[in-house]
Amino acid sequence: MTTVVTTVDNEEALDPRSTDAYLGLLSRLSHQSVVKHFDAYADIAWDDPDFAIDPTDPRWELSADDPLGATSWYQALPQEQRARLGLDLVASKMKTGLQFESILKRGLLGFAAELPNRSAEFRYVYHEVIEEAQHALMFQEFVNRSGYEASGLNRWDNLSARRIIGLGRRFPSLFFIFVLGGEDPIDHMQRRVLRGGRELPPILERIMRIHVTEEARHLSFARHYLKRTVPQLGPLRRVALGVGGPLILSQMAAMMMQPDRKIVRDHQIPDDVVRAAYRDNPAHRAEVTASLRKVRQLCTDVGLLGPRYYALWRRLGLIEPA
Repeated sequence: MTTVVTTVDNEEALDPRSTDAYLGLLSRLSHQSVVKHFDAYADIAWDDPDFAIDPTDPRWELSADDPLGATSWYQALPQEQRARLGLDLVASKMKTGLQFESILKRGLLGFAAELPNRSAEFRYVYHEVIEEAQHALMFQEFVNRSGYEASGLNRWDNLSARRIIGLGRRFPSLFFIFVLGGEDPIDHMQRRVLRGGRELPPILERIMRIHVTEEARHLSFARHYLKRTVPQLGPLRRVALGVGGPLILSQMAAMMMQPDRKIVRDHQIPDDVVRAAYRDNPAHRAEVTASLRKVRQLCTDVGLLGPRYYALWRRLGLIEPA
């Protein structure tokens, strides 16, 4: 299997104040979207026997460093149930991921609609929309083949999505905070799993490697757009970002890093197990804050995590313990 690598990590050192550097970044990201892109069906051998999804495969089981996998409740389950639960969790996260990316795509299209002719962002944003559409196809195909009826976002999340989509036009800076709140935790988790050396089902490893490759571009654009635009905002919008940013990040991290209610209900996971694995688990809380390290540093760099907002970040559990 071809190893997939990221190509934009070194872009993080660019000076956001330099127009030439920013335009050069957009040009390189757009070029990479042409020469290093993936198709959900051309680049994944769905019907290869090695990629078949066997719900009893031990490789679907949660590892001992997973918050739920570490519980005695999970470890006492029969092997087939442990594997099935692990597979269903993956399918559930992919369904949530594709719905998040649907919100992202619609917000990006709204953002692009407000750009002037000859805008360098326009071309890159459309590359990103195309890539996110391929991710949605990839995730939904996995869900279909998993055998699990994943539901993804709940009713209230879907209703609030309409407001988030509108931010792409009305308040792009807050919209891109939302983007980072969804993409950074998933990118953090996937990279950690891929670096962990644990044998994964081949279909899962292939999907994750494709995803982290293209998400590296998406994250780089969002960060540099914010570095460039936030310092130029007026005081009212900066306050709105300072308060709204951590609220969005808290909600998104919880959504991306905990099982949804349907998983809990379908697998009859006791409330005390969920509480011990996630809400009352210092290791899990530390992992959540670690997953937001880059966006937290970004907010510090652009003045959105100063003394005025520190208490809110700490109350929401977004600050790493001293």
